[in-house]
Amino acid sequence: MAKLTKKQKALEGKVDVLKLHAVDDAIKTVRNLASAKFDETLEIAMNLGVDPRHADQMVRGVVTLPAGTGKDVKVAVFARGDKAEEALKAGADKVGAEDLMEDMQAGNLDYGRVIATPDMMGIVGRLGKTLGPKGLMPNPKLGTVTPNVTEAVKAAKGGQIEFRVEKAGIIHAGLGKLSFGDEKLRQNFDAFVDAIVKAKPAGAKGKYVRKIALSSSMGPGVKVDTAEIGA
Repeated sequence: MAKLTKKQKALEGKVDVLKLHAVDDAIKTVRNLASAKFDETLEIAMNLGVDPRHADQMVRGVVTLPAGTGKDVKVAVFARGDKAEEALKAGADKVGAEDLMEDMQAGNLDYGRVIATPDMMGIVGRLGKTLGPKGLMPNPKLGTVTPNVTEAVKAAKGGQIEFRVEKAGIIHAGLGKLSFGDEKLRQNFDAFVDAIVKAKPAGAKGKYVRKIALSSSMGPGVKVDTAEIGA
């Protein structure tokens, strides 16, 4: 665990670590405690009652944050011909086939989303060990293997994010910039949590959403009362 700076330690002392906050109060508290010189991101950590080592307890999917992410997401698309042109017109940052594969194999992986048309999966499959560990491997269940590249690129650029539960049953995500304000951040919070609740796997036992904490990029965690979530 990284050492806390003096400023972070001082902020930790301003938060009652045992108190459970209503969602609106938690968002307001996080914004009030933010002290970085840059526009910090509202981050969420959810502890779920699942064991992702079992296939029937995996939680994974995509959700569109209504207020966006506040980030410029770089998108790469594997496509040829007309589909490649469509991807470029939709705003893709890089489009290609074998040339894009070779570029990625050389270590150029500065992308937030990788999309592929179905006919490109023979090429993309060779990048499994390269893209997989970074969570960038195109997947039809996540809408990133699709013939509709225009929609996929616009979704990626417009606030759609992927989520996947980690080994300890925790999901992390960014819910937008603190400068969005309380109302828009609450909209993003509701959309994200709703997506997680709807993604509850059949194998989940007992209480599903166990803990939720919000924080800014550099700030302390603020606990959210899960009773308000009802899951």
